[in-house]
Amino acid sequence: MSEQSDNLENWNEVHTAYHVARLGTLSAAATYLGVHHATVIRHIDALEARLGSKLFQRHARGYTPTEAGRDMMRVAAATEDQLTQLAGRLRGQSDSVSGELVVTTLSGLSPQFTPLLVEFQQQYPDIRLTFIGEERTLRLEHGEAHVAIRAGAKPQEPDAVVQRLMTLPVSLFAHKDYVARFGPLKGVKDIANHRFVLSRAQVRRAPFHDWTMKNLPEEAVFYRATDMRSLEDAVHSGAGIGVLSLWSGQSNPDLVQMAPSQPDWDTVLWLVTHVALHRSAKVQAFLAFIKDGVKGRFEVEARVAKGLV
Repeated sequence: MSEQSDNLENWNEVHTAYHVARLGTLSAAATYLGVHHATVIRHIDALEARLGSKLFQRHARGYTPTEAGRDMMRVAAATEDQLTQLAGRLRGQSDSVSGELVVTTLSGLSPQFTPLLVEFQQQYPDIRLTFIGEERTLRLEHGEAHVAIRAGAKPQEPDAVVQRLMTLPVSLFAHKDYVARFGPLKGVKDIANHRFVLSRAQVRRAPFHDWTMKNLPEEAVFYRATDMRSLEDAVHSGAGIGVLSLWSGQSNPDLVQMAPSQPDWDTVLWLVTHVALHRSAKVQAFLAFIKDGVKGRFEVEARVAKGLV
């Protein structure tokens, strides 16, 4: 076997042993790796023979790493992490505006940004676009996404290129059927007479978190959602009063604004890319497009919603 082939086989063995240590049994590792049970045993036996050290204690419940096995696990985890980062960066490198582009933001921002994403793809038809709308912060350094649109405080991740995109004004909204049942919200003193919808993810990061903690007692929250999109669905269905963007709330004629927009509730949106992908043609094309699209659409609509134009 050549040196190159031997090195590849060595990594396969280390990779297999790492997942046995991580998952605890041969069968779990074999299922995860998509290989036969016998292949897992062969890799472990060969690696232990090559290293001259016992990596696992075998027992009825599975495989437990020895001290040498734990050392191997740390090295393998770091190597796999670096390989994952490399693969993500290489997938994004291209001199043409083509190939895969993954964009992520909060689920509740999908109605605002999806039309712009479709327009971008129409302008660049060789782009295969994936939109991930969820509250989890995807790891750009691992190649989980090429561009993130984040809300709240300025992101501080190492190796991130962060640009301010826009300010998103928000306010309290409820469905007209809810207002017919409970009436309008007559200030903070009237909160006890109303029902509120709250998103756990929204509260953690939102500028209006302080207001929520100060003014909304636990008994005022009748409906909880795990993400912004679910919160909007609940508000649209009449579950209670929830915080929505002015763009979203005022674009639906069935929703009623229950309180004036407060400047200290405004949410800043940030464009975030990884430094390794930031200069690729497709990322640069998308950043330029989304900045222009926001200026031409959301900022004007937000000013109209606030009565500034």
